[in-house]
Amino acid sequence: MSLSAKAENVAVVRHAIAGLAERIGMDEASTADLKTVVTEACMNVVVHAYPEGETGLLEVDAMPDSDGLTVAVRDFGSGISPRPGVDRPSLRIGLALIAALSSSFEIRGGVERGTEIRMHLPLTARPLPDGEAGRAPSPPVPEATELTVGPPELVGPVLSRALTALAARHEITIDRISDAMLLSDAISAAAPSRFADGHVRLSILDRPEGVELKVGPMASGAADGLRQSLSLPDVGGSLETLADEVRTESDGDGEYLVVAIAATAS
Repeated sequence: MSLSAKAENVAVVRHAIAGLAERIGMDEASTADLKTVVTEACMNVVVHAYPEGETGLLEVDAMPDSDGLTVAVRDFGSGISPRPGVDRPSLRIGLALIAALSSSFEIRGGVERGTEIRMHLPLTARPLPDGEAGRAPSPPVPEATELTVGPPELVGPVLSRALTALAARHEITIDRISDAMLLSDAISAAAPSRFADGHVRLSILDRPEGVELKVGPMASGAADGLRQSLSLPDVGGSLETLADEVRTESDGDGEYLVVAIAATAS
């Protein structure tokens, strides 16, 4: 559907989408949720997408699948930005309601690029049995800060900032933090070639005794190759001396290069 972003047109969209929902067999509870989220998304366009006094375009796509209905509500305004002085509740409340009622929900767009709100509603609302928790199990929290960074030119800026931010929590001197930045730059330059897709996988473990950087998992031989790349043949040394410990290790997933930066002793 393509129509002008006027408040009176929101009802047109809502009824058209509800007719589609009924045709594909969506139950009454899910249809009610669908009408609510579509109304909220369209009203966000009407109230927030375009400058006051200007009528813009409202587009709505509805795509049935075997599980339910995906609806995308799109504008071509200046991006999500609540306007002051409107009587309607804040934009954040509308988006929170959409997220709560949808089985999946995402926002796309940016400044001066318009906004698309995409949501999926199941064919059948599934109320939880009595006594069952309403929250899905949370994924495990990792012990370390885990990063996957690519393409290669992004690895250096991301790794050096993350590593130095964690190192700065400890009593580590400015010189040692500078050493950590030099070491991370060298690792960032050599690491992408050790990963098939060029996306470097690493973790930074923050411990009382200092910070430990772990690069990997990598294929067999890659950790040793990465370690060797730290050597300085012209001066007969290695950047390994900038760290308190450098080692390679392996597990069932692959090989790792581990670099430790110790906190200053009290």
